[in-house]
Amino acid sequence: MNDRAAVTEYPIDPALAGRWSPRAFASSTIDEAAVASLFEAARWAPSANNLQPWAFIHASRGTENFDRLHSCLKEANAIWAGSAALLVLALARPIKPDGNTNLHARYDLGQAVAYMTFQATALGLHVHQMGGFDTDRARTVMGIPIDHEAVTAIAIGRRGEPSSLPAPLQDRECAPRTRKSTKTFVFPGRWQEQDGRE
Repeated sequence: MNDRAAVTEYPIDPALAGRWSPRAFASSTIDEAAVASLFEAARWAPSANNLQPWAFIHASRGTENFDRLHSCLKEANAIWAGSAALLVLALARPIKPDGNTNLHARYDLGQAVAYMTFQATALGLHVHQMGGFDTDRARTVMGIPIDHEAVTAIAIGRRGEPSSLPAPLQDRECAPRTRKSTKTFVFPGRWQEQDGRE
């Protein structure tokens, strides 16, 4: 039973309801087959013109590359993400092979990460995506080529105990999950203001 499953307004797949982003990760590792499955799921995400404008750098806890990637995180993320079994850097390739800008590169990368996220959920893992990292440092220490850009850092692992976190984060870890109602962002036919006026 997932005690953090979303309480939804309408039924959704349990894997979607069960997905959430913990900060407390257990010390357990992720085996190579599971890691391969995560990126295989990302591989099959849809992309505009099938360009697949994504790449991923990953490192397991206890390795030098993990420490390098961890060193790119902003302090607010670094204090908890170091406990994750796996750190990932998600990259987009913003230029098409013909030299034109790929306006959908980040969107497509987001879909690939979503596929990876739900594969992780199916494997009993949790994913926490982070915007708080130093992109310039990441480019240097992770050897990112000039034609790619780091978009998101990701921590992956099994759920840990909230008590392993610093006190302020323990409260956030256990706080009720909330989302805007679909009524605030889904509009049949054409845009409408929330109070019903156009």
